[in-house]
Amino acid sequence: MDFTFIDGGVTAAKGFTAAGIHCGIRKNRDKKDLALLVSDRPATAAAVYTKNLVIGAPCTVTKQHLADSTARALICNSGIANTCAADGMEKAVAMCEMTAKALGIDTNDVLVASTGVIGPSINLKPIEQGLPALTAALSVQGHTDAAQAIMTTDTVKKEFALKFLLGGKVYTMGGMAKGSGMIAPNMATMLCFITTDAAIDAALLNNALSDVTDKTFNMMSIDGDTSTNDMLILMANGATGNHTIKDKNADYDVFTAALHTLCVKLCRALAADGEGATKLLECRVSGGASKRDSRLIAKSVINSSLLKSAMFGADANWGRVLCAIGYSGACVNPNGVNVTFHSSAGSVDVCKNGAGIEFSEDKAKTVLSEKEIIIDICLSDGESQATAWGCDLTYDYVRINGDYRS
Repeated sequence: MDFTFIDGGVTAAKGFTAAGIHCGIRKNRDKKDLALLVSDRPATAAAVYTKNLVIGAPCTVTKQHLADSTARALICNSGIANTCAADGMEKAVAMCEMTAKALGIDTNDVLVASTGVIGPSINLKPIEQGLPALTAALSVQGHTDAAQAIMTTDTVKKEFALKFLLGGKVYTMGGMAKGSGMIAPNMATMLCFITTDAAIDAALLNNALSDVTDKTFNMMSIDGDTSTNDMLILMANGATGNHTIKDKNADYDVFTAALHTLCVKLCRALAADGEGATKLLECRVSGGASKRDSRLIAKSVINSSLLKSAMFGADANWGRVLCAIGYSGACVNPNGVNVTFHSSAGSVDVCKNGAGIEFSEDKAKTVLSEKEIIIDICLSDGESQATAWGCDLTYDYVRINGDYRS
């Protein structure tokens, strides 16, 4: 299936507007800290959340408001996570109430998300004072401001949109995400919001989102830490006017493929912008005994601090790949493992049948000095495959997290 990427982020889909401002939650006035996303009509909505037992109040409130699978708006702040605060639930509900009042909609139709420092109570006064300006700024052009307002340690905004065909009609899907650290498989998006102007049954929307999350965001890791506030929300408002997708038919397959394509794009952007990262790592596993085994191996390799450090130094230390495979918990024949490193500078085979082979260290250094590295693992156990995304581990990761609250 062919999908065309276009400009527009979360407002590329018809019927959606967005805005982002600095309201005063964050001290730095150059950083936007409050985002708003609105559908001009009720949207069918689905979400997946962090699996961390210490969960942010915004996740809990959003889950409650999505009990009817319908939403109109999303309010999101950066700077304070509103997690582990005694008044967290009260503040999350209040954010929804204030937003609903400003928009003239029902409180239960407002979803809420927060990201930032865990522990402090969030001050609602800047949000309350900023809402008039935020709602006034809502527009189709507001997607970039919104994408910037949800950032914390991110160095670049992450927003993409694409077109897809259903029954000869053109539909659009757009998304924005934030996340640079505290990202590990098990719902690893940090925050991601996706919109579409297609119409789809709520149960099928949940199913599509869950399936795609398993193949994309749950296959991404920056540092092995699962956040308390991870949330991925998908809103489908049907503004283009297609018939509602009610069965797992050809239209459902196209919709799911479009969602997968967009989420892979967002995953790669998140992994490439990992805290302190200089390289995007993609681990491709083929020949696995099962889908589960292939995923375990890909995640284990991408999570290995030793392997990530070797990639930072452009060191073809393939033994660290084998080591990560061995402790992954997957069913695998260690004597049937082949490993190749790829990049735009070429390819270098480093391991065959579980043993080292001769290769040029100079060529390997050249291959591994590029910004995007593929770790290609070919197994001899079956026909399953999987892909995981991550980044290298650098000195700057420690520096950033050594003074995160400063």
